[in-house]
Amino acid sequence: MKNYDRKYNLGPLCKLRDWIPSHNLNFIGLSRNINAIHLLEKRFKNVDWLGLSMNPNAIHLLEKNPSKISWLHLSINPNANHLLEQNLNKVHWDILSQNPNAIHILEQNIDKVEWVHLSRNPNAIHLLEQNQDKINRSLLAVNPSIFVYDYEAMRNRMKIIAEDLMADRFHPRNFDKWIGWGFDEFNDIEF
Repeated sequence: MKNYDRKYNLGPLCKLRDWIPSHNLNFIGLSRNINAIHLLEKRFKNVDWLGLSMNPNAIHLLEKNPSKISWLHLSINPNANHLLEQNLNKVHWDILSQNPNAIHILEQNIDKVEWVHLSRNPNAIHLLEQNQDKINRSLLAVNPSIFVYDYEAMRNRMKIIAEDLMADRFHPRNFDKWIGWGFDEFNDIEF
């Protein structure tokens, strides 16, 4: 996706709340704030590069200042894959193993994966399934991807309400809502 805001210089779409004075803000926290890029660009000398390296909306600033990047913190940045791929020797693999958007980098460097941290990565479930002997069971427990939808349970639950639902939806008072549903015999009826 192109960055039209930068291409056309459209400016920020958010602003600081009126009651918050910008001169009192903590730039360590502000550097991590995805909505603060326009403020950071104005007061560039105050940027905290550790925090900025984690900020998914700061990639363009990091690209212009590669010597200031904290590679440890960049390794968790979900939008930094291209920078990480160009600098694999600087990647912190334990941190990258937690990055849900870095799965393709991890797949290509499987020998560098930190399985303890990968165990909590929701997008790594296929890698974990293939390497069950390397999983950290405690961290796997916090991974939301260990659950799948139980379609059989959903089907059984729907059976309970299906008759009532159909009786309501297909009640004659709803005929006018059927137009366009593929029930051609109802298209000519005037409501």
